[in-house]
Amino acid sequence: MRKVTFTIILAALLWTVMFSPWTAPHLNFWWTMTGSACILSLLATCFAPGWWKRVRLTPANILLGIAIAAVLWGVFWLGDKLSQLIFDFARPQVDTIYGMKDGESPWLLTALLLLLIGPAEEIFWRGYVQQSLSDRWNRNTGFVVTTLIYTVVHAGSFNFMLVMAAMVAGAAWGLLYRFYPERFSAIIISHALWDAAVFIWFPIM
Repeated sequence: MRKVTFTIILAALLWTVMFSPWTAPHLNFWWTMTGSACILSLLATCFAPGWWKRVRLTPANILLGIAIAAVLWGVFWLGDKLSQLIFDFARPQVDTIYGMKDGESPWLLTALLLLLIGPAEEIFWRGYVQQSLSDRWNRNTGFVVTTLIYTVVHAGSFNFMLVMAAMVAGAAWGLLYRFYPERFSAIIISHALWDAAVFIWFPIM
């Protein structure tokens, strides 16, 4: 449990540095995010290498991953429209998130999101943290606690829309992992594809 706690604290520190309005302007977000996600996934692999046994790149898992990403994009599109009707600050906060890609190569960001950031986040948050907490307590508790932590580590951004996005996406991937851990490949694929779709291919404007 100490190893899991250590990595969660490290993740919270890294995410706060990345998103905090006091530190973020002094960093390149994308390289910091890539490095942070890779460090955490490497630690997860060192502490609990069994996650890779649940990775099976079958045609069914690939198609399921694509479908999950598409549905999740639709949920966020609808959520964006509804939030604009409810909150005056919704669109400006979303625009702030999209502003992080200004001046960056879309090809480079696509590669980072698809090949490193998306997969590494799932390896750490679901494959390691949620699995470890589920093994220690039970699957329901592991899912709830991991989703809460995944949400809270984004709070340092002081961006309500980002925190809500993390909660919704984290709950979706966490719930899928709760009931279908054997579909871990599909969850990884969906995270990577959703990242690239929502940030680069089909931004929600």
